[in-house]
Amino acid sequence: MSQAPVSDQTARGFEPPRNTQFSVFVDNKVGRLLEVIEVFHGKPLVLAGLSVVDSADHAVVRLLTSHGDLARRLLERHQLPFSEVSILAVELGQGKTLAEMCRCLLAAELSIHYAYPLLVRPRGLSAIAIHTDDPVLSGQILRRKLFTLLAENDLGDNAPRNTPGGPSDN
Repeated sequence: MSQAPVSDQTARGFEPPRNTQFSVFVDNKVGRLLEVIEVFHGKPLVLAGLSVVDSADHAVVRLLTSHGDLARRLLERHQLPFSEVSILAVELGQGKTLAEMCRCLLAAELSIHYAYPLLVRPRGLSAIAIHTDDPVLSGQILRRKLFTLLAENDLGDNAPRNTPGGPSDN
């Protein structure tokens, strides 16, 4: 299937909408996940993605929110140890499958280090958070292949609630 060419100006100047993922490090004890989630309860942000990787002694809780700056301040205020990294949130559906997304990145020899589904569906479609070798190049490739990349403002209360192909997609 052939794609429409992307102008050099767009390809060279494109910066994909990236999201800040927080990896919170906690002891692997009963109730610790709830403690982390309650940090965000009642705050003006949406917990849009969640993944937990555990081991015998500790766990890493990966979080994606609709407001990275606020999430960072809350984690610091509660003295939770964390790191952050830029990730891409990729909408699937409307002919854009997980397999096709993986094929596009594999063709460019980009590795997906990890992925997890989002808890939100801003336009009624599934979406996945991915961490790759190079988020800028990954975003450029996926946009050229007409995948929709979601930004923080797409994940929270400001998210468009329209359906794909509806009037506001023009």
